[in-house]
Amino acid sequence: MLLVAGLVPCLAGTLRGEPVSRLAALAAAGPATSLLLVVLAAAYHRSAYLDAALVLAVLSVAGILVYARFLGRTL
Repeated sequence: MLLVAGLVPCLAGTLRGEPVSRLAALAAAGPATSLLLVVLAAAYHRSAYLDAALVLAVLSVAGILVYARFLGRTL
């Protein structure tokens, strides 16, 4: 429950604020969501959740880099 509560500020940060603070919120939400999926995988003994956590971790890093590059062009 605590991990889900930690995602609420990240979601609020991605929806509001300056573009740089949105990028920071996106960078914080990726690992938090991956960790949540790993905990769910351990709790329910589902290996598919581990696969989803791995894919999410890789894609969140790629998403941050794409957003940062776009942000660099517009500023």
